[in-house]
Amino acid sequence: MAIEPCGLGGGQAVAGGTDRAVPCPSSTGSSDPYCIVKIDDEAIIRTATVWKTLSPFWGEEYEVQLQPGFHSISIYVMDEDALSRDDVIGKVCITRDMLAEHPKGYSGWMSLSEVDPDEEVQGEIHLRVEVLGSQGSRRLRCSVLEARDLARKDRNGASDPFVRLRYNGKTQESTVVKKSCYPRWNETFEFELAEPAGEKLCVEVWDWDLVGRNDFLGKVSPPTLSLCQGPAQLHSGRQDGQVHLVTLLDETTTAECRQEVAINLVKLFLGQGLVKEFLDLLFELELAKPCEPNTLFRSNSLASKSMESFLKVTGMPYLHFVLGPTITRVFEEKKYVELDPSKVEIKDVGCSGLHRVQTEGEVIEQGRQHLQSYLGELLDAIVRSAPACPPGIRAAFRQLFQRGGERFPQPPHAKFGAVTSFLCLRFFSPAVMTPKLFQLRDTHADARTSRTLLLLAKAIQLVGNMEPAAGRAKEPWLSPLLPALQQGTARLRDFITRLVGTEEELGEEEGEGRPLGPPPAVVKEGLLLVPKTRGKGPLLAAAAGKKLHFCLTGEALSFGKSPSAERIGAIALGDILAAEKVEEKSFGSSHVMQVLYMGTGGQRETAYLQCKCVNELNQWLSALRKVCGNNPRVLRSYHPGVFRGDKWSCCHQRDRTGLGCDRTRHGVTLQDWSDPLDPTVEAQRLFQHLQGLRGTLREKYWELLEPEDAQNGPRGEDAALPEGLSQLFAVLGDLESCHRRAQPPAPAAPALLQLQT
Repeated sequence: MAIEPCGLGGGQAVAGGTDRAVPCPSSTGSSDPYCIVKIDDEAIIRTATVWKTLSPFWGEEYEVQLQPGFHSISIYVMDEDALSRDDVIGKVCITRDMLAEHPKGYSGWMSLSEVDPDEEVQGEIHLRVEVLGSQGSRRLRCSVLEARDLARKDRNGASDPFVRLRYNGKTQESTVVKKSCYPRWNETFEFELAEPAGEKLCVEVWDWDLVGRNDFLGKVSPPTLSLCQGPAQLHSGRQDGQVHLVTLLDETTTAECRQEVAINLVKLFLGQGLVKEFLDLLFELELAKPCEPNTLFRSNSLASKSMESFLKVTGMPYLHFVLGPTITRVFEEKKYVELDPSKVEIKDVGCSGLHRVQTEGEVIEQGRQHLQSYLGELLDAIVRSAPACPPGIRAAFRQLFQRGGERFPQPPHAKFGAVTSFLCLRFFSPAVMTPKLFQLRDTHADARTSRTLLLLAKAIQLVGNMEPAAGRAKEPWLSPLLPALQQGTARLRDFITRLVGTEEELGEEEGEGRPLGPPPAVVKEGLLLVPKTRGKGPLLAAAAGKKLHFCLTGEALSFGKSPSAERIGAIALGDILAAEKVEEKSFGSSHVMQVLYMGTGGQRETAYLQCKCVNELNQWLSALRKVCGNNPRVLRSYHPGVFRGDKWSCCHQRDRTGLGCDRTRHGVTLQDWSDPLDPTVEAQRLFQHLQGLRGTLREKYWELLEPEDAQNGPRGEDAALPEGLSQLFAVLGDLESCHRRAQPPAPAAPALLQLQT
């Protein structure tokens, strides 16, 4: 399990890994585990289920953009059960403080703890803590002002919170605020100050219950030792002869950070419309290094990582178009495919009463036929896919092909290998091997299917090498596949020749006689169910209980009966006020979202839409929030329930159009390959990265410029730097000054304290 901070503003990357010896709640001796990731008790991610194992591997990675004031990340390990409610195996909770202690992220094994529903904690409390009086007669005063975003413990969708303060052997309690997750107390409590002032004040928040025991909501423990100076300010805060700048960045960025920096740069230049020029510069600098034709772009350099990231960000629909049918066929057929004699399983064949044992040669020949069939189908899809390849990707490959040919005129296959090193080795092959990680499948493959996919991925790699004989020498048992690999290499060479041609040439070959236009700018699309309930608004009234195809573009959220059918309705982006989740109890499902929008008559309307899983739900919410985040009429509060009868199910308010009982979450987005670009965020992350490299960049510049003088030590601050590097440092300094000026002044009054267990 790895948790990595990724940028400023509270962003966190959450990566699922393996889990050793998962407890077994099932009587079968194994489990069907999956993970739910929650941010402050709100489900954000659900991994795929790994069937019948106590040592699952997920390998799924998600990046979530969070509000700066988030409290904790909880990962629940669940056991899927088809006949009853899924069992909770255990959970791991990682607080913001824990992440602050590991600024480069945490990666390692963490023990699962037993899940106690009474220990679910979220929210913040507003306190003023100060020491009064003179030496010898001092008192500790704590003013409990308010709290916000507390956990909902009662059936009415709220809590009845009160505060319990413990200090110096004494306990005091506040009044109970009924049915509120945003209570206000404005009460003051005093204690005799302990001498020496080392004991901690403990402020606990509880949910009062008339029947049964009270529910714990959280606590804070400000250290009183620092209070002797006066009122406490407690908060959760966070504290040409020249060397090219890109080369400096590549040389000074560690292998662990290079992938993140690459994707930040790609998204930044994509957002500015300059990604073609950026990639071409990377190709030029990379090809200027000493290298061999058969090792082009095989290292994890910034150029390789950037092109790989570019393909993932811009080419996922194309990848699905090419690989989808073959991957689906492999999963459905579940054929036994094996070519390695050391791994062959001999089995009985034949009809009842006439069983015989297959020979090893028969099993391998059967596996070769299956694998060759899959490879042939996949190559057919690839060679037909040139018109479907996004123009931006084709332009990048055209640049790469030309520069590779200029650098290595001989052998002729070098320029083809430059393209296939990305297209096959870094794009197609990894997706074939682990289709779940590229959203080609909702679940991971079983052991048999996984082996077939691995062999198919190897075959694609060998074809992409443009020299299948080399692969055969490395793994001799692949020799039965050699004729198919050689034929595939010839077909792939023809495909690349067409792929890197001009759009006019491609259009003429396809019989169209015109250049291919860019695909429509679709942000998100898919089938969504319109639940049967009142409150849909007039736009979807006739669609209750039906599935419609929804399409989100840069202009509107439209819907129709199918992707190719005529659109039967649309909501302009400028009319969308909020996109939020709906409480599970409202529809009996936790995967329902609501799109609040302004109707044609100026009335506020709500469209309720049900997704198939929490991942799809959060992808839709993320996409909607990003494209509508700058709307001037966005709401700051909403109702997480539905209006039934004469009141809201969440807070029982009777005013249908009044203020909502919960705050909207415009800032919480799921970073996904299909999400809209946010160049501002990428620039912020790059700024943070470069700020930490200022000294290293200077030293590396002189080392690369004059390697024979490296033993004399780094140049001083006064040494003249090239214009580009000096300009970069000046920009970084200006940005840092602006950042400091934009920081809010330290609060003179009380601060917010984070509730924690």
